[in-house]
Amino acid sequence: QVHLVESGGGSVQAGGSLRLSCAASGDTGSRGCMAWFRQTPGKEREWVSSISSFGGTSYRDSVKGRFTISKDSAKNTLLLRMDSLKPEDTAMYYCARARSGGCVPYESYYNFWGQGTQVTVSS
Repeated sequence: QVHLVESGGGSVQAGGSLRLSCAASGDTGSRGCMAWFRQTPGKEREWVSSISSFGGTSYRDSVKGRFTISKDSAKNTLLLRMDSLKPEDTAMYYCARARSGGCVPYESYYNFWGQGTQVTVSS
């Protein structure tokens, strides 16, 4: 079992930056893809970015060049650096982990989820 806790959300103006963190505890010895998803009220949760067990990264088109995903394996922490934020980035952001090391951008693939951290970007 893996327990995930997100932090770092908040309110910023458009063009600003935030850094999200996801602390993992529990069975963190096994490798697994980790990802960020986000969700706004009334919409389905959407994939934002992921990083494989070997460090390969991928991003949804709308955040490419603005968001950077990384992980600190020694601290069992997943990070998401978000720059040049836009109002449309406003959402609850969730950290997720899969049992498998490869990544896919589908919610059902991920086995463990955090409770989320809210990001609000004002224009």
